[in-house]
Amino acid sequence: MATLGALVATAAAAQEHQVLFSHGFKPDSPHHAAALQMADEVAEASDGRVEIKVFHSGQAGTARENFEALQLGSLHITTSPTARIAGFAPELQVFDLPFLFPSYDKMVEVLDGPVGQEMLGLLEAQNVLGVAFYIDGLKSMTANKPLRTLADFEGFKMRTMESPIIMEQYRALGANPVPLDFLEVYNALQMGTVDGQENPINLIHDMKFYEVQDYLTLTDHAMLGGLLMYSLDWYNALPEDLQKIMHEAGVTYVQRQRTGVQEIVARDLETIADSGTTIVELTAQEREAFRQATLPVHEIYTEKYGDEMLNRIYEAAK
Repeated sequence: MATLGALVATAAAAQEHQVLFSHGFKPDSPHHAAALQMADEVAEASDGRVEIKVFHSGQAGTARENFEALQLGSLHITTSPTARIAGFAPELQVFDLPFLFPSYDKMVEVLDGPVGQEMLGLLEAQNVLGVAFYIDGLKSMTANKPLRTLADFEGFKMRTMESPIIMEQYRALGANPVPLDFLEVYNALQMGTVDGQENPINLIHDMKFYEVQDYLTLTDHAMLGGLLMYSLDWYNALPEDLQKIMHEAGVTYVQRQRTGVQEIVARDLETIADSGTTIVELTAQEREAFRQATLPVHEIYTEKYGDEMLNRIYEAAK
């Protein structure tokens, strides 16, 4: 893995502004495609004054390392799931709560509305500018058995992100959460270090988790999304015209990423099914049992951060 210092040292210096954009997604993902388009459009809109260098697959560090680099100004742009930066802005864990949104459309409405904008503003205290929320979708679960009842989770080792809220969700279901880095999950599933994992369909497809899991249970139990973020010091130091270009480019990036994911979900699900993985659809009663079991996780959040923001999301998501 290259260091940020090395990336800066090897970048071309002809442009007025050399910008480093690091993310953890694969090169064939909608996220990377959107980032490359963003780089092209910014170069054109700025008449070549800004060149964005995009690094994929964690080449420039983990989500935490990239966030810290934004704070220092040694990195300019990154993306991260809300759960991965919980240590910096713990209130953002509200978006990781199970069964928070009744539909994808309501999720988008909340993230792009006043509540979402207010939550983005929390990052300014960390010297980071939250530009907008990207969305991978609602999560499902894979395992080597169907996950239909609470009994199916007894003794089950579920890989999670290192997020207290997500780990509490699986404890509530009766499972044992095992926090692992995203890039370690395939091998952990293959070796039996963990029994299953949760992710939206596109990431289950892109990371080929279905190759080492027999069942995909469509639960739509929680959101997986994150933030497009800029280094605040870097952004504030830009001329006003370039700030405008960069902000508009960031909003376009997340819209393009969301559209790209939505366009491939049906195709990805078909690929997973064709591989031999069994697709399991829950009944309304089975899904409601999961929702009821995980409601105490919402209470854990409110005990730590109060209920004002959560109640506003409940109201907006009706």
